[in-house]
Amino acid sequence: MSVIGEQIKKIRIEKGITQEQLGELIGVTTQAVSRWERGGTPDAELLPRISDILGVSTDALFGREEQSYSLALARRLCGMSQEDAYSYALNICWAIEIGLMRDKSIVDDFMSKLMDDSVGADSKANDYFAKIIQDCGMSVMRISPEFKHFFLMQENGTGIGSHLSDFESLRRVFALFADEKLLRILFYIYSLPNMPIATSLISKSTGIPVREADQYMKKICENNLAVQTVVATAEGEINTYSFRKESFAVPLLCFADEIAKKNLRPFLGSFDRKSKLI
Repeated sequence: MSVIGEQIKKIRIEKGITQEQLGELIGVTTQAVSRWERGGTPDAELLPRISDILGVSTDALFGREEQSYSLALARRLCGMSQEDAYSYALNICWAIEIGLMRDKSIVDDFMSKLMDDSVGADSKANDYFAKIIQDCGMSVMRISPEFKHFFLMQENGTGIGSHLSDFESLRRVFALFADEKLLRILFYIYSLPNMPIATSLISKSTGIPVREADQYMKKICENNLAVQTVVATAEGEINTYSFRKESFAVPLLCFADEIAKKNLRPFLGSFDRKSKLI
């Protein structure tokens, strides 16, 4: 049997398609499909159609799926709507999370939990996590019904301490988010579309005096969380601000929320790391 024939048969069976159904979809006879699977090879011009119908790359038909999986995945995401692409990517992340557990006995059971939203469906207030801490890195995924995110870190088991900024620089970052007024301003800015906002509007919406709000915004800009723009008006120049699109504030808030939760329910984990983390 040729490699292509083997792959066609394997993928066809996995997808529950009969030889007759596949032949009709491709536009060939059932006998042609049978010949391929018994050792024959489809005409080259049919390969793109076969791969589209089976939902795989042409490389997969040649048995090279693992070698080109990343490229095929990127191309597939490019061809999807934004909403579908995020949903599909999240499913891939969940497959990664389960696969890194390295326990085949749990795969079938836990793969379905993200797909059908069965995890957390009993209560919107419950958050569920899968966590992995191993010598090669760590991974965390949150799969609450309406709040899902994924973090993956690969490293060599020697800890991340040497890669982080100095202790004082990190302390200043956390001090920013510990300031109640500054955090209130950040929440307000991120609740709006990314457009310039005048200090007067920030003050009105947060209850912080204009002068004080302006001082906070300068501090936020100094720490690369927002950008200041000067706008000329009939009354003179005014400062406006918009959040930096590349800021890491939102991911940081997501993980801070995990620490703050009182009803946290990590339901799946692998914690077999023996080396240091920092």
